[in-house]
Amino acid sequence: MRHECVDGPVETLRDWAGEREEFFHIPVAAEGRFVGQIYGVVHFQQNIEQRKLLKGGRNADPFVIAKAATEGRCVVTMEQFKDNGTKIPNICDHFGVDCLSLEAFMEREGWEF
Repeated sequence: MRHECVDGPVETLRDWAGEREEFFHIPVAAEGRFVGQIYGVVHFQQNIEQRKLLKGGRNADPFVIAKAATEGRCVVTMEQFKDNGTKIPNICDHFGVDCLSLEAFMEREGWEF
């Protein structure tokens, strides 16, 4: 996941991630197996963007989902569920992983501003 941030288009995020290597998690075996399950579903293989494959880019999505799935956590994303989609909400729905928008997460946690 760190590499996706460091390689990304947002300079401030690249700088932040580059300075915080300890913040990023190295996947354990159970997470690797879960990533394998995700890509075992042919439809979800489309989640790997062709452009990233050609340029050697990285894709943290399945690892974020696997971390949440193996630890019973929630994925928070700004992506939206779309019928027949291959994005984070669709993958989470398929595998029964809790997934919320940022706004829904804040509401569930009772955040007030």
